[in-house]
Amino acid sequence: MSNDPSYRVEAINYASGVNELRAVRETVFVQEQQVPIAEEWDALDPLCWHVIARDPAGQPIGTGRLTPDHKLGRMAVLAGWRGRGVGDALLRALVDLARAQQWPSLSLNAQVSAESFYARHGFIPFGPRFHEAGIEHQAMHRVLDGPTPVQDAAGGIAAIIGTSSQARRKLWIYSRELDPGLLDSIAALEALRRFATGVRGAEIHVLLQDAAAPQRGVMPLLALAQRLPSVFVFREVREPVDRAYASAFIANDLGGYYFRPLGNRFEGEASVDYPGRARQLRDSFDRVWERARPCVEFRALGI
Repeated sequence: MSNDPSYRVEAINYASGVNELRAVRETVFVQEQQVPIAEEWDALDPLCWHVIARDPAGQPIGTGRLTPDHKLGRMAVLAGWRGRGVGDALLRALVDLARAQQWPSLSLNAQVSAESFYARHGFIPFGPRFHEAGIEHQAMHRVLDGPTPVQDAAGGIAAIIGTSSQARRKLWIYSRELDPGLLDSIAALEALRRFATGVRGAEIHVLLQDAAAPQRGVMPLLALAQRLPSVFVFREVREPVDRAYASAFIANDLGGYYFRPLGNRFEGEASVDYPGRARQLRDSFDRVWERARPCVEFRALGI
């Protein structure tokens, strides 16, 4: 399930592999995070689908599971292997397992510190935060056979993270005035910065309904664009028919998007894997882009 030669991810039978699962989960959850061992192991474990990551010597370095009620959990990677894509590979393997069983959706309870990690893979938060085993968590979900509903600003920020993180080389942003409450959030800005600086030849085209508003509001995305003028290009719609467009969206070149029917609200839908809809949004963006005017006033800012 993994193409990285330094580790591999595969399904594992619980009955024969429980000791290997314990080697990872008890190290991470019980020893590092001080989760009581009685809470770490539950009656669901024998009923779950499990995956394991192994190093080149075959030793376990990461785990994850799917429960019969379509929940993803017990994601853990040993400290020495973090930051090397093991968690991403485990999560992709679990999503593939769920799809193979034709599950319509997946949910999970993410530790708040890992919320952006799951957002990068298309999971959207819902409901209030809560404590589990003494650690703050956030419920998240992802529809596997269509778009996931977005209900609020937290969900919108997660959708921006997912769309930005899954882009290959280009992002399209159609916004009324750089979306206060979304594109000015620290997490969304960091996702855009990571894409802009981490992808060779990255491009971000931003189409605005009102180019003056972000300058008046000193939107932080303008400061980021000022530092990366070769990545960001801004235009403002000018045709009356285009200015009447009520929606807003961000789309990428690999099938990801976040669409809001009303651009001044957060509610909408998102997916990291819906290429047909993403293509529709990009095509509509490009048609308006050709008619829009370059934001020459941003040049004074170095953009």
